[in-house]
Amino acid sequence: MLLKHLREDIQTIFQKDPAARSIPEVLFCYPGLHAIWSHRIAHWLWVHHLFFAGRFVSHIGRFLTGIEIHPGAMIGRRVFIDHGMGVVIGETAEVGDDVLIYMGVVLGGTALVNEKRHPTVEDHVIIGSGASVLGPITIGSGAKVGAGSVVVRSVPPGATVVGVPGRIAGPECNQDRDGDLEAPMPDPMLRVISRLLDRQNQFEERIRIMEQVIPGPLGLEKRAELEMEEQIRDALREVIDPEVGIDIVDLGLLRDVHVTADGRAEIDMVLTTKGCPLVDYLSQQVRRKAEGIPGISSVDVRVLDEPWDWSRFVRQNGQLKKV
Repeated sequence: MLLKHLREDIQTIFQKDPAARSIPEVLFCYPGLHAIWSHRIAHWLWVHHLFFAGRFVSHIGRFLTGIEIHPGAMIGRRVFIDHGMGVVIGETAEVGDDVLIYMGVVLGGTALVNEKRHPTVEDHVIIGSGASVLGPITIGSGAKVGAGSVVVRSVPPGATVVGVPGRIAGPECNQDRDGDLEAPMPDPMLRVISRLLDRQNQFEERIRIMEQVIPGPLGLEKRAELEMEEQIRDALREVIDPEVGIDIVDLGLLRDVHVTADGRAEIDMVLTTKGCPLVDYLSQQVRRKAEGIPGISSVDVRVLDEPWDWSRFVRQNGQLKKV
């Protein structure tokens, strides 16, 4: 079993690092490999309640490799730390199988009490150089964290996170499970175009409805509802997401607005996650703005159960690539 794991570690380096040329080079010149092996010794001592011995072995490994892995951390199989200098993995961190970690990555904690305070990284995750993943959050299987990102919220499987603070920039992780790590990073222009296409579709639908309305009392009533919906959209442009400093309409958080004949407004929103700490704040701001419009009797704000329409984004991605 031990020899099997050692072979797996060496084979993983050949699969994920094209610079690796020979087994002696990997054995003697890869500090990430040395750090993983020393951690396994330190972790064995730790789980057998030899805490000082585990910390001492971990300290020696840190001195020799520049990589600090707490002996209490749980590291899966075929984990590769490339270059590795400055990597820090905390005590309650959990790293799954086939994870690729680059230099300067921090899997850190945000609490000062002895509890689960470090992240859980699931299988097939890639974490770029200098990224910090903080707190008891979960990085979903197949996700990618861009270099220099600071991630403080859980990331869904297959997503790509970039920026400070980390935000979801794409739904797909095209990592091949057989070891091909080539995958395009998110295209900001594609995101802008996708939003413009959504807005265009909304305008086309409104024009179609207005063209089909028969002149008369019914037509006037329908036009009044559409005008009221547009007033609500204009008013909601004053609601700013404090995280990014952009209004919720341009940010794409506003999914739909519908006004009934009795003046009741139904507003659908989408957020990164229903557990987002800004849900209540944004909902209150949206309700307050909509209630301030003459003719609106009540406002119903709903956060949809689908935080992000991954399939639509993927379809648009494929369509735009064909153009």
